[in-house]
Amino acid sequence: MAKKKYAKWIAGGLGWAFGGPIGGILGFVLGNLYDNQEDIKDFQQSTQQRYGTRSGDFEVSLLILSAQVIKADGKVDPKELDYVRKHFRNMFGEARAERSFKVFKQVVNSSDVSTRQICLQIRSNMEHPSRLQLLHFLFGVAGADGLVSESEVEKIHTMARYLGISEPDYISIRSMFYNDIASDYKVLEIERSAADDQVKKAYRKMAMKYHPDKVQHLGEEVQKGAEEKFKRVQKAYENIKKERGL
Repeated sequence: MAKKKYAKWIAGGLGWAFGGPIGGILGFVLGNLYDNQEDIKDFQQSTQQRYGTRSGDFEVSLLILSAQVIKADGKVDPKELDYVRKHFRNMFGEARAERSFKVFKQVVNSSDVSTRQICLQIRSNMEHPSRLQLLHFLFGVAGADGLVSESEVEKIHTMARYLGISEPDYISIRSMFYNDIASDYKVLEIERSAADDQVKKAYRKMAMKYHPDKVQHLGEEVQKGAEEKFKRVQKAYENIKKERGL
C-alpha cells in the first residue's frame, strides 16, 4: 500500500486519538512508516483534532493497550500476537486487519509509555460501554497463550481503574474467561446465595449493560465483537438456571 494511502486510512478513522499521549504514539509509528519528514509533514497538515469517538479511536486504543498487556510479563508470546491478528481479521476483514497489525507491531516495539496517561485520555473521550469492550478484549489477549499471568492480570486491573471501570464490572468481565458455576455468578455480579428473583433481575441488568447495540456507533465490526460478552452473560444465566432447576 502506498504510504499516502496508508496515512489516509489512519486519518480517516480517527477523532480525539490525534491528540494527547495516544497521538504521540501515533507520531512514533508514522515516523517509522514514512521514509522522510516531508511525508510526515504532509500527513500532519492534512489532519486536525476531531471530537467524538470514531471506530479508529477504538481500534488504536485497542492496539496500544493490547501491546502493553502483551509486554506485561516481560516477553512477547507469538500466540498472543496471533490472537491479536486473528481477532482483528474477524472484526475488520483481511485488508484492514493487516494494516492494523502493522501499526500494532510498531507499537509493541515502541518505548514504554504511561499507562495512566493513555487510559485517562481514553476515559475522557470514550463512553463506558466501549471501555468495557476494550477490557473484554484485553483479557482475551492475555489468555491467548493458554495462561494468564499474574503480571498480566495486574496490568489489566490497573488499566480498568484508570479507565473508570468499577470493581464489580472488572470482576464480571474477568470471570467471563473461566468456565465454572462460581464464575457464572460473578459474571452476573451477584452472590451464589442470591434469591431466584435476584438472579433474574441481575441477568436483565447485565444483558442490557453488555448488549451489542451499546457500541453500534463504532461500526458493525466492533458490535460483532461485543456479541461475545452478551453471549457469555446468557450462558452464565442458563448455567445458573440449570443448577437451580429453574
